[in-house]
Amino acid sequence: MNRFEPRAGFVVQAYRFAIDPNAGQQAALRSHCGAARAAYNWAVSWITACWWQRRAEQSYGVTEADLVPWRSWSLPALRKAFNEAKHTDPRFAGWWADNSKESYSTGLANAAAAFDNYTKSKRGVRKGRPVGLPRFKSKHRARPSCRFTTGTMRVEPDRRHVTLPRLGSIRTHENTRKLARRLDAGTARILSATVSFARGRWFVSLQVEVARQARRPARPDVVVGVDLGVRHLAVLADSTGQITYEPNPAHLDTALSRLRRLSRRVSRRQGPDRRTGRTPSRRWVKADAERNRVHYRVADLRADGLHKLTTRIRAGYGTVVVEDLNVAGMLRNRRLARKIADAGFGQIRRQLTYKGGWAGGVTVVADRWLPSSKTCSDCGAVKAKLPLHVRVFACEQCPLVMDRDANAARNLAALAAAVSTGTGVAGDQDAQASNLRGADRKTRTTTRPHTRPGGQAGGATPHQRTETRDLRQAEAATLR
Repeated sequence: MNRFEPRAGFVVQAYRFAIDPNAGQQAALRSHCGAARAAYNWAVSWITACWWQRRAEQSYGVTEADLVPWRSWSLPALRKAFNEAKHTDPRFAGWWADNSKESYSTGLANAAAAFDNYTKSKRGVRKGRPVGLPRFKSKHRARPSCRFTTGTMRVEPDRRHVTLPRLGSIRTHENTRKLARRLDAGTARILSATVSFARGRWFVSLQVEVARQARRPARPDVVVGVDLGVRHLAVLADSTGQITYEPNPAHLDTALSRLRRLSRRVSRRQGPDRRTGRTPSRRWVKADAERNRVHYRVADLRADGLHKLTTRIRAGYGTVVVEDLNVAGMLRNRRLARKIADAGFGQIRRQLTYKGGWAGGVTVVADRWLPSSKTCSDCGAVKAKLPLHVRVFACEQCPLVMDRDANAARNLAALAAAVSTGTGVAGDQDAQASNLRGADRKTRTTTRPHTRPGGQAGGATPHQRTETRDLRQAEAATLR
């Protein structure tokens, strides 16, 4: 999709408002979102048909020069091919003119991005998990969404309506004064608008280029380490020695008993069955809507709490050190998956990163393999094992005994000072902290002697070094 580069002194952010369309506007919204999905499916079939044709011809011994030529999946090429096919293709003939051209551009842009991600993943250029071949979007499971990049997009002076191309003026459920004030002052410009259906209602998200004044954190010289967890949502330890515990609201656990009761009620009603064509009863629709409202409220409460937490952290500290957690891997633990998903670790990391640019702060991302929980925050000794059920860290080299999460947060706060002294680039925005243990990602029995801020030098005794060497030799013999 189109990407907008902000001007100097401007940032691009989104203003999201819930809207209350009437019956006719709801039908138009669904038609536009359905057109975007149909254009996406057409692009996927148009590209993959060429691939399968070439494979079939190769199986018959056709030479490379005589094969069907490749079809480009760039957005201009898809637009040109779609404009030629929409008049004759039975999937679009007779109704394509009912929607804005932006709805079809949305689907084609999504298809171009999907094929681009697939090819980059195949070449090993794209980070993250492997991306498969784009698949068709189902009408029953795909989230309705459509994006407008051209045409009339404005907030009305009454601050209760937004105007979109081909859809007209739609009433907003909430006041738009926050955006309207910036638009009236000339410090904001609407770049695009995206309408989507989520959590039982329609939303419009306006991508806006906003002029933001340079902000300064309340304590710009203070470094804070943020350790995320389930028992406490976050433990903050700053360079002044203050430790703050942020409680975990556990919104899903609070609503779990009610959700179970409502789910039993839904299971007793006559629900839909696409295999037999059975339509749901009105009592099932009513019960399902009541259950969904509880899910929507849990999601809204979680999003509101995370935004308030990350905003408060960014407004108070100049440098924030966060962990590079493998959230996808943590969710494979069936005993903790629900609590980890309810906490929203990934959202906290994302919000702290982009809000750091707004607040004029520095973000340091600790290495994923840094043993922050196993390392003593005073002497630097590293434990070989620290089970998850052990909630108190007791150092074997010094008399330190404290909560394991607070100890990890102190290590993260000390990481920023260690990186800025020569092991990384903590002074740069969104710096990636280097691995303080070198290339070896296995936890050592003890660490190399070094001095931590506010602590004393620590190291392994000769007896412990002998045990560690014998253990490594035994492991090497086993691998042979």
